[in-house]
Amino acid sequence: MTTFRDVLATRQRHRPGDPLVTFYDDATGERTELSVTTYANWVAKAASLFVDELGLERGDRLLVDLPAHWLGPVVLGAAWTAGLEVVWDGDPQAVVCGPEGLATWADRAADLPVVATALLPLGVRFREPLPAGVHDLGVEVWGQPDSFIPWDPPSDDDPAVGGVSHADLWAVAGRGTLVTAGARLLSTANAASADGLATFTDVLCTGGSLVVVVHASDDRLAAIAAAERTTQALPDAGQPTRS
Repeated sequence: MTTFRDVLATRQRHRPGDPLVTFYDDATGERTELSVTTYANWVAKAASLFVDELGLERGDRLLVDLPAHWLGPVVLGAAWTAGLEVVWDGDPQAVVCGPEGLATWADRAADLPVVATALLPLGVRFREPLPAGVHDLGVEVWGQPDSFIPWDPPSDDDPAVGGVSHADLWAVAGRGTLVTAGARLLSTANAASADGLATFTDVLCTGGSLVVVVHASDDRLAAIAAAERTTQALPDAGQPTRS
């Protein structure tokens, strides 16, 4: 059996203090780094929010409408821990969005859970009140526990993303077709998207780490690559090149 929980548990047993996701926003100067342990804590909190607070159940579809950001992999992991299927279109049972998604999803808050994140450093709350019924991730996630054990955990046959099962998702990721084993990958792609998903799943499954950079010039990308000691670069969701 192979699910997200199995893959993350393996990483937690081996060098849990190593960085897993590092995020740069060159427009704001933000740099956020999540170790394997810190990432697991965020995943547990978000999974608890989805299940215990919002009432989502194994097999429900979670639409993720986020830009490239460190919270993208967190939301993916929380969904998979809870047995939710991540989707990017269709008719979901819940939605997670950023500020730009509020205009699209706020009107659905009366019908299904809509969780919004301000995408501010440290995952803090929106500065302005949100539309009625929309949940602020930066308010509600902090009170959740640092560990989460689902009462109805997903199996490897359950859909993980877009109809692809956990078993198939992690079988592909485990082959490391996008990155070499243990790679520190520099990417501008959105890991919480269909095109960029493998930038996260491959490094998670093969012992690597991900450095996501947004709003940076080519010169800044080169400087960040040197500072972070990345070993591969992926400017988009195509094939990586060695750096």
